[in-house]
Amino acid sequence: MTLNEAQLKNGIVPTKPDVTAVKDEQLVLNTIRCLAADLCQQYKGGHPGTVMGAAAIGVALWKHEMRYNPLNPDWFNRDRFVLSAGHACLLQYIFLHFSGYEAWTMEQIKKYHSPATSGSMAAGHPEIEYPGIEVTTGPLGQGIANAVGLAIASKQLAATYNKPEIKIIDNKIWCFTGDGCLQEGVGQEAISLAGHLGLDNLILVYDNNRVTVDGSIDNCFTEDTSAKLSAQGWNIVEVYEGSNNVPAILKGFDEARIPNGKPTLVNIRTIIGYTSRKANTGPAHGQALGPEEVEYVKQSLGFDTSKTFHVDQKVYDYFKECREKGAKAETEWNTLFDRYGKAHPEASAELKARMEGRFSGNEDWTRLLPSKDALPSAEQPTRKSSGIAVQALASRFNSFVAGSADLLESTFVNFPGQVEFQKPESGLGNYTGRQIRYGIREFAMVAIGNGMAAYQKGMFLPIMSTFFMFWIYAAPAARMAALQGLRFIGIATHDSIGIGEDGPTHQPIALAAFYRALPNINLIRPADAEECMGAWLLALSEGEKDTPSIFTLSRQPVPLLDGSDRDQVFKGAYKVFGEEESDLTIIATGAEVTRAIEVAKLLGDRRKIRVVSMPSQRHFDRQSTTYRESVLRSSRSLVLAIEAWASYGWARYAHASVSMHTFGHSAPQQQLYDMFGFNPKDMAERIGAWAGKWEKEGRLPGLGEFEELSLGLRH
Repeated sequence: MTLNEAQLKNGIVPTKPDVTAVKDEQLVLNTIRCLAADLCQQYKGGHPGTVMGAAAIGVALWKHEMRYNPLNPDWFNRDRFVLSAGHACLLQYIFLHFSGYEAWTMEQIKKYHSPATSGSMAAGHPEIEYPGIEVTTGPLGQGIANAVGLAIASKQLAATYNKPEIKIIDNKIWCFTGDGCLQEGVGQEAISLAGHLGLDNLILVYDNNRVTVDGSIDNCFTEDTSAKLSAQGWNIVEVYEGSNNVPAILKGFDEARIPNGKPTLVNIRTIIGYTSRKANTGPAHGQALGPEEVEYVKQSLGFDTSKTFHVDQKVYDYFKECREKGAKAETEWNTLFDRYGKAHPEASAELKARMEGRFSGNEDWTRLLPSKDALPSAEQPTRKSSGIAVQALASRFNSFVAGSADLLESTFVNFPGQVEFQKPESGLGNYTGRQIRYGIREFAMVAIGNGMAAYQKGMFLPIMSTFFMFWIYAAPAARMAALQGLRFIGIATHDSIGIGEDGPTHQPIALAAFYRALPNINLIRPADAEECMGAWLLALSEGEKDTPSIFTLSRQPVPLLDGSDRDQVFKGAYKVFGEEESDLTIIATGAEVTRAIEVAKLLGDRRKIRVVSMPSQRHFDRQSTTYRESVLRSSRSLVLAIEAWASYGWARYAHASVSMHTFGHSAPQQQLYDMFGFNPKDMAERIGAWAGKWEKEGRLPGLGEFEELSLGLRH
């Protein structure tokens, strides 16, 4: 590629390079290209083009710029690397191998896109559980948001624990992104917030090859990315020849490392599929090149076409120093940390506890939650009751970072003595802050929270809140948290038609069905303040350390129930009111439990009734068959569910339900409950008639006889 004057001005040409070093470097780059071609061709799948075009970026990162220890992938003060463009994972796998990560053998890398279902770390997108992988990426754009979360975590830790004479935390967050991630909304949300916060420990490496699966991005994306990010408060570094010019990239990276109060975009122009005749095309992005093209690439680069997966010893020698450098950096840091511990024993002890995933040290945090007799006796919304736990815990332990998408006070996630996480010069807070205003960016909020939770598992416990309806915006990030085993506390308020006048656009009807079906996530709907305490106890318990939780909470006030019990929340469901022996069991959740009890009282003179509160279907399903039968009595009594959401899923537990099967409406809360048939007197009439019908039948309903006793007033 010919260099123009503007490129020369940017200093991308090295001065008097060492001839031997350049020759070895070119061998490394070309080996990586041939290796990528072979690895994708082996099983006729994968993404070779980015590896071939961005090989020089990889060399600059793993050989020169990033600080890490291949012999200890979990070294605490390492730089974090996030591959937001997760389809390019082969680039990361190859460099993990060459830089000396013991688990990443050549045999492991050869399993990339293998048909084998076990024993492979080289997944089609990087997965968090393997050495050198900080977060699971794949859904485009989320990796950028994860990187922002990692950068917030590092900034907050540095501001909290660093001392003037000892900087114990000073790492960088590197994020590799492509054209797809920059088009995704979540990526743009996160970029906007990072610019506002001035996260100058974050470096976004843009592999600007202008090709996606559909081909050239000119047919859908003509923005000036550098100008756009500059307007969003980012520092911009331009590199005009990034496929082969390692010194040019290094110059850009060196500039990006200098703190200047802004995150940095390093915009590197590359050629996807570099050295292939399919370069600059869609097929180079996501398809194996084909045997003829693989042979062409090897031949044009001077490699033996008869050899596959060939790596000259000079390539390994080139990366040999990575292990030595990494081990030295960690040893120096360990010495520094020992000195830190002697000079600042309390801060050191707290930091060590958090590094081990113990948010409270040795303190019994459960005692900080008020007992039932100390909870407010007056009716109040469960969103406010949950706030009692936030006030008790978040203000006490540095692990908690509480934030909201524009609803901090409304969702009760603010706490005493709060300091906002803001760049200090803003006058709004500082980097020690543990209160984050995410703005109206629900998706990015949770993806950023995932990054914080992944920084060192258990070190941060993000609390994130918005109306339950808008957890549908955040759902893709919540799913990734569940997949990765990252714990957060999601506060989802205004959780039903009880939101009232905001109307059907804000009233979640079917969203709970998605979250209840999602593996490894807790959807907990507490009935009162006591069950709110139980939800927090459950979500923060040792058994849930790898599971995110979402609490769905009411806007409308509910009473403190005589029969509610925080300890029973762990079982998922329990009898909260009524008879031990019954011929009708009514299950309810959340704010509908109170209404179910009123129904039971109205029907109690005609039949024996028990009311079951079921805050967590997931935890109820874990109980023994004996316990579940003792609660529901489904083999010998009628079972009915009451919930102001869609009935989907209730057939697993009940013979009928009073639920929603239309969208809601705009009206005051009580009018809506009456309108859709949730008035206790109305429910009692319909439930009584339904129960009487089955009594005449002389049997219990069977499979396929589930009924909805709901009013379909709108459609």
